[in-house]
Amino acid sequence: MATPLDQASNAGTTPVREGHRFDEAALARWMAAEVEGFAGPLVVEQFKGGQSNPTYRLSTPKRRYVLRRKPPGPLLKGAHDVLREARVLRALAGSHVPVAAVVGVCADEAVIGSPFYVMDLVEGRIFWDATFSDVPVMERSAYFHAMNATIATLHQLDPAVIGLADYGKPGNYFARQIGRWTRQYLDDIDAGRDADMDALVAWLPAHIPEGDETRLVHGDFRCDNLIFHPSEPRIVAVLDWELSTLGHPLADFAYHALMYRMPPDIVAGLGGADIAVLGIPDEQAYVAAYCARTGRAGLPDYDFYVAFNFFRLAAIFHGIKGRVIRGTAASAHARERAASFPRLARLARAAMEACQ
Repeated sequence: MATPLDQASNAGTTPVREGHRFDEAALARWMAAEVEGFAGPLVVEQFKGGQSNPTYRLSTPKRRYVLRRKPPGPLLKGAHDVLREARVLRALAGSHVPVAAVVGVCADEAVIGSPFYVMDLVEGRIFWDATFSDVPVMERSAYFHAMNATIATLHQLDPAVIGLADYGKPGNYFARQIGRWTRQYLDDIDAGRDADMDALVAWLPAHIPEGDETRLVHGDFRCDNLIFHPSEPRIVAVLDWELSTLGHPLADFAYHALMYRMPPDIVAGLGGADIAVLGIPDEQAYVAAYCARTGRAGLPDYDFYVAFNFFRLAAIFHGIKGRVIRGTAASAHARERAASFPRLARLARAAMEACQ
């Protein structure tokens, strides 16, 4: 099924888009001074996918890199912190969570107009379709096994051991996140208000489950933020750590598991798909596998985690809508995602009502 977010429209690169250009000669000078082994000439292209922070492929005769930078224009406080992304990537280097190696970080806006970091380009496959339609049916369960194992491994890391004890505030994750996304939703006047979102803003704070845990969470763990080995069902790099923080691991896992309920024309999802025919483990089995890997008897508050994550994603899409209106959205697909916001808000409200 072709969607606005399919492989053809996201994969690969394009010439740097208007509004995201910068002084490439200045970047080359910086890399010559700061990146070990760099040797030009440098060719810069922009990746089609990755709509939040502009992302570029940097090619030289002997090596290729990826650059991530803040988008231009006015930004919401705390958003698009690429230096924070670089920190978590460096902290995870050498762990059992695969990430690209960061080779340089620049906080000086004078170089290309905004802070940025440069990492090695990791070769492999990104699946924009959650059915893994490019993979033979008999092999698909192994790819889901790899995703499940990777997020479980992430949630078993001790943040203090990898130098991230201060990467976020411990405890009260749901209250803080609901407050954060509520403020972002309410503050983005350009994007407007929505009755479904207003209902969630009122309901969620009063229904937070008891108990709390703190681990490093990715915040956007989906198949299209993973690079798989060129030919094996193995993840070689987890991408896009912009939303990572110290938080509740079950919120992070439930966001990942939204793929089972997500219509594929919004983001990579399995909504409406015949799971058995596709050779993919069902949602119940997937949750059970995560519980087994993390030593849990079950997830009794799973429905709340689902409602919270639909709300959170709706708030993110609301922010994309605001950036489209202001003309600062990084991706060519931002308008399509902005247009999906009302539908996603309705899904969030439906999930909320299912909890009642």
